[in-house]
Amino acid sequence: MITPSSTAAHHELSSHEVVLRLEADPHRGLSEQKAVERLARFGPNSLPAAEGTGSAARIARQFHHPLIYVLIAAGTITAALDEYVDSAVIFGVVLINAVVGFIQEAKAEAALEGLRSMVRTRARVVRDGHQRTVPSEELVPGDLVLLEAGDKVPADLRLVRVTELRVDESALTGESAPTVKDDVVLPGSTAVGDRRNMAYSGTLVATGSGAGLVVATGGETELGEIHRLVGAAETLDTPLTAKLAEFSKILTAGILVLAALTFGVGLLRGQDTVETFTAAIALAVGAIPEGLPAAVTITLAIGVARMARRRAVIRRLPAVETLGGTTVICTDKTGTLTQNQMTVTTVWTPRGRFTVTGLGYAPEGVIHDAHDNVAALGSHPALRWSLLAGAACNDAAMTEHAGQWQVVGDPTEGAMLVAAAKAGLGPAVVARALPRRATIPFSSQRNYMATLHEDATSVDSKGHVVLVKGSVERVLCLCACQLDGEGVAAPVNSVAVLDAAAELAGQGLRVLATAMLPVAGSNEFGPADFDEELLSNRMVFTGLQAMADPPRAAAAGAVAACHAAGIAVKMITGDHAGTATAIAGQVGLLDPNEPAEDRVLTGTELAALSGAEFTAAVERASVFARVSPEQKLRLVEALQAREHVVAMTGDGVNDAPALRQAGIGVAMGLGGTEVAKDAADMVLTDDDFATIEAAVEEGRGVFDNLTKFIAWTLPTNIGEGLVIFAAIVFGAALPIMPTQILWINMTTAVALGLMLAFEPKEAGIMARPPRAPDQPLLTRALMARILLVSSLLVAGAWWLFQWELANGASLPEARTAAVNLFVLVEVFYLFSCRSLARSAWRLGFFTNRWLIIGVAGQLAGQLAITYVPAMNTVFDTAPIGGDAWLRILLIAAAASLVVAVDKRVRRGHAR
Repeated sequence: MITPSSTAAHHELSSHEVVLRLEADPHRGLSEQKAVERLARFGPNSLPAAEGTGSAARIARQFHHPLIYVLIAAGTITAALDEYVDSAVIFGVVLINAVVGFIQEAKAEAALEGLRSMVRTRARVVRDGHQRTVPSEELVPGDLVLLEAGDKVPADLRLVRVTELRVDESALTGESAPTVKDDVVLPGSTAVGDRRNMAYSGTLVATGSGAGLVVATGGETELGEIHRLVGAAETLDTPLTAKLAEFSKILTAGILVLAALTFGVGLLRGQDTVETFTAAIALAVGAIPEGLPAAVTITLAIGVARMARRRAVIRRLPAVETLGGTTVICTDKTGTLTQNQMTVTTVWTPRGRFTVTGLGYAPEGVIHDAHDNVAALGSHPALRWSLLAGAACNDAAMTEHAGQWQVVGDPTEGAMLVAAAKAGLGPAVVARALPRRATIPFSSQRNYMATLHEDATSVDSKGHVVLVKGSVERVLCLCACQLDGEGVAAPVNSVAVLDAAAELAGQGLRVLATAMLPVAGSNEFGPADFDEELLSNRMVFTGLQAMADPPRAAAAGAVAACHAAGIAVKMITGDHAGTATAIAGQVGLLDPNEPAEDRVLTGTELAALSGAEFTAAVERASVFARVSPEQKLRLVEALQAREHVVAMTGDGVNDAPALRQAGIGVAMGLGGTEVAKDAADMVLTDDDFATIEAAVEEGRGVFDNLTKFIAWTLPTNIGEGLVIFAAIVFGAALPIMPTQILWINMTTAVALGLMLAFEPKEAGIMARPPRAPDQPLLTRALMARILLVSSLLVAGAWWLFQWELANGASLPEARTAAVNLFVLVEVFYLFSCRSLARSAWRLGFFTNRWLIIGVAGQLAGQLAITYVPAMNTVFDTAPIGGDAWLRILLIAAAASLVVAVDKRVRRGHAR
């Protein structure tokens, strides 16, 4: 009975045991008949499609929100009042919100389709002893699959034959360097990234060739497990949507209670039922902030545009402000904090240490000696031969496209090519000087590569040279001598070499050794008989080349800025702990003066922790290395359980579940996989962690502006409702009519309130700590200010309305004065709301020109509704005199002065 699942732990079995378990043939493959039978039994090698929700249900879900209920009620009420234009506007807002939500939800579900597309390829298999090319969907457990450089691995394979095989598993495990593969037996506890005898679906063959038996297909693969995690990860509400939902519920309840109370009081006073019901409707219309959904959408859209200019593309609109409330950023290492481009940073030779400048694959930089002078190769023979060995004993290639340099082949070999090019030994120069004649390829058993070259620079026309690069210990075993400062061979000092290699490795660098052997006029190293036995104890050691995937130039500054803003940054990577620790120290995630034991944890250590210990470790540690996709997801969930707003950055397939689970998922646009982009809420177009700092700043600015709008608009809504309530309680005429309320709410929201969306970010926005996740949308201080302004509006409008009536004004004239008072107080209060803590005058009067334009437009509208006859008819208004305008201005100015004094007093208490 075959067991073709990943749970069978095939990596801990010998290849012979795997063959028996799968009932397979490691040479002839399966028969066509068996392949057909197994395809029917196990199904196609494709990831299962998610169970979709019907379009009708998805559309209906867009209306399931308290704020939408309020809007629908507002639209129904205005329609009942025969205000069909206003009703159409409100329902239009509801419809637009539903359409946008429907489209965004469809895009989010594309993450699973992106995962499925990763295994849609063709595979070379052996069946009935013959090679065939079949669609990868037709692979079955037990199939014998052939691999070569450039292939995408089509299923999970247990390798049975390998020849210099290296597989790029960075998208799956986060490992920056290709993994060397071998047919060995490994312990059952071996992490995915260390399983040298396995090749996993969706990874890429970097070099070499091999053959493997399919042990898992479709949903049973490691990629399938990630697919399951992505599908199971809950898409959480953002802090904004959660707070708006809570705010809307409270607002809805308050409106219904106040409207019912108004109707009840009117009936108790014996007022006409229809008139009382009309007044209750007017109160509800006044209390509903019709402009709030449009303001939220437009403010977020402006934030999207601002972030796009700073190279951050938003895929879900509410995510604009989520980063502003982020308390923890969980970042991947490879390609996020680092460049995902191996770079030689140091060359050590027996007579000196050299520093290589420049990052990435661009051959831009120089080599400095210990005195910080540019190293002349003619004065440093060992350096020259070490660079030549790295460049000539090499199968990689450098390419340039549109100014971007790339490496084709192994990144480690690419780094050595680039290092030589920085010293003027580019691939073309090396190829002319040292044409290759024979090769001993790298293997995991050999741990080095050797090449034989004609030496065109040699005096002897028949001169040859042997070049070697490989692991330090293995190359040292081949060396009897080392080059000194004069280029003369001297006995090798193995202790010094090993000490230097240990020091460099301790810095998180990958270290390779180089050696050479001149064989002028010798025939024993001819291409036909070039053999590794001829090299033993004859090579001349030339140096060590130390390389790393370097941090991005702005990463350290971005991490420091996040810490200054009160945001914790944690590295979560599939790479080795040593490499992760070194990078974390360079970018400022780890304090070199603190012990790393409590700050750096591996996936194995996490797996051994209990639930409580795990949660405590997550809070304490800053670096999590060699973690699996399941552990990444669990880490995010643990932080969320402690009420953190989590942003997760990543670029690989292995990051997708955590990206979707996080409060906001941030994917890399250039180096990221499509799966990661589809699962994310935001994509960085420059792949730079520093862009996240800019996004945090923009997000905080967006939330500030939304808060300012709500703090500005609510006093009007509350004031309108209360002035209606007061009229019912005192049995007086309504100071403002429903149509006039709609005019105030809709025009001021557009002409005045929305101008706050263009408000520049306030100084020091990144110096304050993040908002507490449980902090309500409106704090007690803001609610107190809203009630203060509402009270001023009610008192001022009631007094002015009664004054106008008492002094001979008609009812339409008195109501017109009250309408204009509401608007003028909103205008004055708008300038105060440009900052909720600082004086409006300190911000500069013209720093938001859109606000000036909006005020001018609103005032023109007020003149129109007051003096244009047609508008007088529609809105039951009438022209008023200059004395009435003077009273309106005085009341508005007095209200503004009271708000300014309140702001100053509260700012003084805050100190």
